[in-house]
Amino acid sequence: MSSPVHLREGLDIPGEGRQLHDFVSRLYPWCRSITGNGLRDSLNALKQFIPVQLSEVPSGTQVLDWVVPPEWNIQDAWIADTTGRHIVDFRHQSLHIVNYSVPVQAKLPLAELKPHLHSLPENPDWIPYRTSYYRENWGFCLSHNQLQSLSDGEYEVRIDSTLQPGHLTYAEFRIQGESADEFLFSAHSCHPSLANDNLSGMAVAARLAQLLQGRRLRHSYRFLWAPGTIGAITWLAQNLNSLGNIRGGLVLSCLGDSGVFHYKRSRQEHASVDTVIEHVLADSAPGHVVEAFEPMGYDERQFCSPGFDLPVGRLSRTPNGQYPEYHTSADNLQFVKPAELGGSLDILLRIVETWESNRMLRNLAPYGEPQLGKRGLYRTTGGTSGNADEAALLWVLNLADGAHSLLDITKRSGLPLATVSTAINHLEKAGLLTETNGLQK
Repeated sequence: MSSPVHLREGLDIPGEGRQLHDFVSRLYPWCRSITGNGLRDSLNALKQFIPVQLSEVPSGTQVLDWVVPPEWNIQDAWIADTTGRHIVDFRHQSLHIVNYSVPVQAKLPLAELKPHLHSLPENPDWIPYRTSYYRENWGFCLSHNQLQSLSDGEYEVRIDSTLQPGHLTYAEFRIQGESADEFLFSAHSCHPSLANDNLSGMAVAARLAQLLQGRRLRHSYRFLWAPGTIGAITWLAQNLNSLGNIRGGLVLSCLGDSGVFHYKRSRQEHASVDTVIEHVLADSAPGHVVEAFEPMGYDERQFCSPGFDLPVGRLSRTPNGQYPEYHTSADNLQFVKPAELGGSLDILLRIVETWESNRMLRNLAPYGEPQLGKRGLYRTTGGTSGNADEAALLWVLNLADGAHSLLDITKRSGLPLATVSTAINHLEKAGLLTETNGLQK
C-alpha cells in the first residue's frame, strides 16, 4: 500500500491566504478577455508559482462546433463631455468597456449614446460587466447614478481597440504521478477586474499545483487555465486523444467570498470524484451544499457534455449568479477575503489527499468468508458480538469486489475512514486483498 500523502502538514493556511490575495490584487486591474494580451499576460503571471506551458490556437481554427474568434486587444477607451473631461475612462476601471468592443471615434448626442451605455438600476453604485464576443458591437458600462446624472449635449467617444487575426491562449501544467490516470483542475481566466469570479480560482489552482509539484503521487494531475466556454472547448478539441486518462476533475471558481462551500456533482452524479469531494466536505466544511448536475454554469458543462461525459464537478463558495456582486465592480478586492482563499486551498489539499488514498479493492478469497482467526485477525473466543475493527474486516472483504473503493466501503458500512483503512492494511498484509488498477470514472 502506498504511504498516505500529507500535503497540509506544516502549512500556514492564514499566510497562504494572504499571499493568494496579494496575487489576486496584482492581476485585478488587468483587462482580460477570451483572447488578447490581457489574457496572455495573466497566464504568464502564473509562472510566479509554476512553469506553465502556454498554447496558442490561431483565429479561424475550427474547434468542435465553434471557431476561434479574432484576437481582441484594447489600448484606451473613454467618453468625454463638452469640456473634454473624461467622464468614463477604461484606464481607471477595465469594466467600463464592453468586452470585445470594436474601435470607435465619434461625437454623439446623449440620445444616440445611451443605447451603448449599460448600468444596474437595482445596484446604482456598481458598474456591470458586459461582453460582445461573437457579435460586433461597442459599449460602455457605468454606475446607474452616473448614467442618471448625464446631461443632454454632445459627447466624444473613443475606443482604441483592434479585432484581427491572432490567437486564443490557454495555459497548462501537468504533474506526472505513478499512474497515467489524471485528475483535472480547470479555472476560467477571461474576466477583467473580477476578483472572485475569475481570479480566486486562478490563484488557488496555481498555488495548489505548486504544492503538489515534486511530491510522490499515485495519480497524475493536470491544471488548465483557459478562457470560459471557448477556451475549454478549444482545449477539448486539441486533446481528444488523451481525454480517456481523466478519472476525475474539478472546475474552480468563486473561492474567495465568505459563503459556505458548494459542490456541483459531475454529470455521472456518483463518480469517484463525487464520492471523494462529498466525503471531504462532510468531514471538513460545515454547512456545505451539494448540488445535482445541471447543464448551466462554468466549464463543467463542456467537460460533462454527453459526447465526453468526463467525471468533472465544480467547487465554489457562493456559486456564480447567486451573490449580488457577481459580474459587477463590487466583486472587488474587499469582497474576496484572504482567510477564505486560504480555506479554499486547504479544502483542495484535503481533496487531493483523499483522492490519493482512495483505492479500488478486490478480495482475493471471495468464495465464502476466509478464516481470519488463523491469520490473527479475529477474536479467539467465540460467542461475543465482536467490535468495529472486526466489523471493518468483514465489510471490506464483502465489498472489495473491484467495483467499490475505500470511500464506498466507508460510506456503506458507516464506519470511520481510519478504521476501514486499518482493516485494509491488515488484509493486504495477510494476502487477502489487493488493489485493482485505478479508480472507476
